[in-house]
Amino acid sequence: MISSLRTYLVTLKNSNPWLLLLWLELLHQRGKRELEKYSDEKSVEKLYFDFAGRWPNLVRPRLFSEKQQWLKLNYRDQLMPRCADKWEVRKFIEEKGYVDLLNDVIAVYDDIADFKLEELPDRFVLKATHGSGWNLVCKDKNKINWMPWRFVMKSWLKSNIFWNGREWPYKEMKSRILCEKYLEDESGQLMDYKFFCFNGEPKFIQANKGRGTKQHAQNFYDLDWCLLPFGKDLKPIPGIEISKPACFQRMINIVKDLSAHFSFVRIDLYEVENRVLFGEFTFFPASGMPDFTPAEYDAFVGDMWILPKCNLQIIKR
Repeated sequence: MISSLRTYLVTLKNSNPWLLLLWLELLHQRGKRELEKYSDEKSVEKLYFDFAGRWPNLVRPRLFSEKQQWLKLNYRDQLMPRCADKWEVRKFIEEKGYVDLLNDVIAVYDDIADFKLEELPDRFVLKATHGSGWNLVCKDKNKINWMPWRFVMKSWLKSNIFWNGREWPYKEMKSRILCEKYLEDESGQLMDYKFFCFNGEPKFIQANKGRGTKQHAQNFYDLDWCLLPFGKDLKPIPGIEISKPACFQRMINIVKDLSAHFSFVRIDLYEVENRVLFGEFTFFPASGMPDFTPAEYDAFVGDMWILPKCNLQIIKR
C-alpha cells in the first residue's frame, strides 16, 4: 500500500512541471536546512529508517540495501564520481574503446541563460549531469510549456543530491545540463536494459516497458532471459512479455568489461536499430533503499555482492 502510494505520488509529480519544481525546491531546502546537521552515518540511518521503519545493520550488512549504505560510508573510489557524472563518463567510455555507444551531444549548459530553444531541433533530451532522474524527454519543443521547465532546470543546477542520500560521488560534482539527440526504438519509446553487475559479473537485468503509461511493466530477467520472481518497487508482471534485445550478447560483453573495476554498479544500455547505446552508470539505485518486492529478495541479491575492504577510517559509534 505504501509502495503503491509512493509510486502514484512520484508519477503525479513527474507529470506536472510545477509540482516537480515544488518537489525539487523542498528537496533542496531539506538538504540544506535539515540534513546538513547530521553526520553521514546518522543521515544514512535516518534515511533508511524513514523509508523502511527499521535501522540498517551497518556493522555486518547482509541485505543489498544495507551493503549499499555501508558502501556510502566506508569506501571511496575516485573513478565512481567520474562515471556517475553523465558528461564526464563519456570520456571514460571513449577510453574503454566504446565511442560507438555514445549518443550525439547537441549542447552542454552551465547556466540556464545559455539555453536557446530556437537553436535546438524539435526533439531532444535534457539531462542534469549531476543528478538522478532529472531528465526531460522532449518529443516536440512547441508543445512544452517552457516557463516552468526553465525554473526546473535552474533548480537542477543549484541542487546537490548528496545531502539527501549521502551518495558521496555527487558531493563535489559540477552542475551541468546535457542536451542529447532524441532516441526512439521500435516500441515507439526508448526501452532501457539495466544490468546489475556484482564484482565484474552481470547477474540480472531490469527491463522496463511502457514507462509513463498505465501498462508500465518492470520485469527482471536472468542471463538466459528467464523472468525472475521479484521486482524493485514494482512487482513483476508475467503477463507482459518483454523481448530479449537482439544485441543481448554484445550487451553482456560490454557490461562485463565496463563493470570490471567496481564491486557493484548498475549499467543502463539501450538498443536502437540493432545498435547498442550507453545510458549511465548507477552506483546507488534508489539511494540503496530496501525496495525489492517481495522484500526477502533484498537478502537474495545481497548475497550476490562481496563488498570491498573499507578504505576509510571506521566510523565510531
